[in-house]
Amino acid sequence: MSASKVSFAKALNTALADAMEASREVVVFGEDVGTLGGVFRITDGLTARFGRERCFDTPLAESGIIGTAVGMAMNGMRPVAEMQFDAFAYPAFEQVASHVAKMHNRTRGRLTMPLVIRIPYGGGVGGVEHHCDSSESYYAHTPGLKVFTPASVRDAYVMLREAIDSPDPVVFFEPKRLYWSTAQVDLDELREQYENGSLPRREGHAVVAREGSDATLISYGPSVPVCLAAAEEAAKDGMSVEVIDLGSVVPYDDGTVAASVRRTGRAVVVAESQGFASVASEIAARTQERCFHSLAAPVLRVTGFDIPYPSPSFEHHHIPSSERILDALDDLQWED
Repeated sequence: MSASKVSFAKALNTALADAMEASREVVVFGEDVGTLGGVFRITDGLTARFGRERCFDTPLAESGIIGTAVGMAMNGMRPVAEMQFDAFAYPAFEQVASHVAKMHNRTRGRLTMPLVIRIPYGGGVGGVEHHCDSSESYYAHTPGLKVFTPASVRDAYVMLREAIDSPDPVVFFEPKRLYWSTAQVDLDELREQYENGSLPRREGHAVVAREGSDATLISYGPSVPVCLAAAEEAAKDGMSVEVIDLGSVVPYDDGTVAASVRRTGRAVVVAESQGFASVASEIAARTQERCFHSLAAPVLRVTGFDIPYPSPSFEHHHIPSSERILDALDDLQWED
């Protein structure tokens, strides 16, 4: 076994294939996921390998896709449904909120809902309206759902495997601008470690992506690489910045976040979605509540603006950048 350069997209594709190989209960479906392999080619080759019964195309009807997944999950299968783009999932939201999230509770635990809803999300790819939303807050606000969003090639594989194996419904957000990012990863070794249970769990467990002592950046998904870049820039000016990669938005890891902020005394939450009534708002509130006596400054947020997603020529203003993060770090009341 040896590490090689692997793309985020390849890690997801391999995770799907390995999960399908491990269990015949796993089926993959959605718009253009079969013959085409998906708009972003995440399902490429799955139909040829596993047949049209296990990886197949659906009509352009998101509510129908999720309704079908609910029926499959109720009858012992493990469906993985793809929503082609983030905002395309809105027609299916009634199914998600009313049935996917509530079936386990409604049946007093008699029925589980082991399904995954894959959603490519976020901007940075020159897309237009309905193709670049960061809609994680809607799902995180809905009790009964887990919400994952990996930021690294390794986590793309591990967290998708965890999502498919979960007995509970998982909304799996894939940062589309990270699809083409690469890292040195040994997928064979990662598969072996996952399947023998030797890998640390990512569900409900944040990781310290970069250690630091002066301030903490808390983020997830597409904003994590931006935070790492900002921390690298801050280091040139003598500031030591820690970066927390949540990965698992729901369940949320209060312990890792609070331990970091209590140690550094300052925190900035970074997320691409608009800031009002958002996941970033919740993180800031929880951090303030749990770390109040350790804070040297208020918890700040760097987010997208409270507007519909802008046209491609303006998206670089909307998406949090290293410059905006560095400005926020400068505002953390460093003067005595």
